[in-house]
Amino acid sequence: MRDAVEMIVKALVSNAEAVEVREVERDPKTVQIEVRVAPDDMGKLIGRQGKTVRALRSLLHAAGLKQRRRFILEIIE
Repeated sequence: MRDAVEMIVKALVSNAEAVEVREVERDPKTVQIEVRVAPDDMGKLIGRQGKTVRALRSLLHAAGLKQRRRFILEIIE
């Protein structure tokens, strides 16, 4: 799942080299995905009124239902 999130985020931002994605397993059924981008690209990742990040979280939710896991997306400044 980490690779898919990284690919999507790199396509959204201007500075793809600054993108860092980490996957932290909280417990066997929950995975936290942490995303770091350049400060200039933060607005592009979040989108107007948070629509872009909300859509990304919806994709993770749908993928999680299929895998019977919970994915949490965190944007780190």
